[in-house]
Amino acid sequence: MSAISAAVTAGNGGGGNGERGAPVVSFRGVSKSFGAVRAVSGLDLELRAGETVALLGPNGAGKSTTLDLLLGLRNPDGGRIDVFGTTPAKAIAAGRVGAMLQSGGLMEEVTVRELVSLACDLHPRAYPVDEVLAGAGIADIGDRKVNKLSGGQEQRVRFALATAGAGDLIVLDEPTVGMDVSARQAFWATMRAQVDQGRTVLFATHYLEEADAIADRVLVLHRGSLIADGTAAEIKARAGARRITFDLEGTVDEAALRALPHVAGLDVTGPTVRIRSHDADATMHAVYAAGLYPRNLEVSGLGLEQAFLAITEAANAPAGEAAEEAGNR
Repeated sequence: MSAISAAVTAGNGGGGNGERGAPVVSFRGVSKSFGAVRAVSGLDLELRAGETVALLGPNGAGKSTTLDLLLGLRNPDGGRIDVFGTTPAKAIAAGRVGAMLQSGGLMEEVTVRELVSLACDLHPRAYPVDEVLAGAGIADIGDRKVNKLSGGQEQRVRFALATAGAGDLIVLDEPTVGMDVSARQAFWATMRAQVDQGRTVLFATHYLEEADAIADRVLVLHRGSLIADGTAAEIKARAGARRITFDLEGTVDEAALRALPHVAGLDVTGPTVRIRSHDADATMHAVYAAGLYPRNLEVSGLGLEQAFLAITEAANAPAGEAAEEAGNR
């Protein structure tokens, strides 16, 4: 049995969060401003043991600031943050949190093994270096200088640093940027193994297909506030719309299509029309009534990406428009 597995099995605080489903992180009314810019605004959220949570939001939504607050890299202007029943700084000092961030570079002119060894030496609940290297899939490049790595290899080194010891919470910021498809699949297989051992994983990503496939819960931030919290299926259902795709011959009149009833979004690429509608039946009835003859018609539920866009667009709409959209659902 490896040291990593043994720590979990022994229940000695080496990798388990405690009872699965118990809260491990809570934000209560947390706010943070930078001058006139309010990056986080009265944020309430909770993370529970043994779950994988995706943190989504458009640029400027407050994702990075939220992660910084969680990791004690910044202090909130107001509100309270608890991590394993204590402050972020104390939880991290106790070795209960590992982080893989985009910001900050890696030490250069040292080998991968030397860098990971340093992380293990500093961690209060460290794993053996060879196991950390193997778990991150970088055992074969241990003797390579850090400044000679590809982007995907650098990401795996960052992951190794985040998992150098028996942390209970792993925080990942855009973890698979620079990785090819096979490397992404291997990375998420490793992360599933971490969650199976009772850890909690929080990851921010722009790859919504990853959030859809990997996350138990999806959190959507907008202007520093939490506007959606649920499973990927619940987020899709909340968008309350269907996707209609068809082809039209000749010139496509976008203004006429946009004026159809219950249309919440329109995209036209050549002859292909994609409509997001709150009532697909009524929209298609109007399409035929207008004398249009669509070909290759498909009507389906929204994917997570389309649902994310719908939710954030609704949050951007003025109050009157948002109320009208809610009424159309």
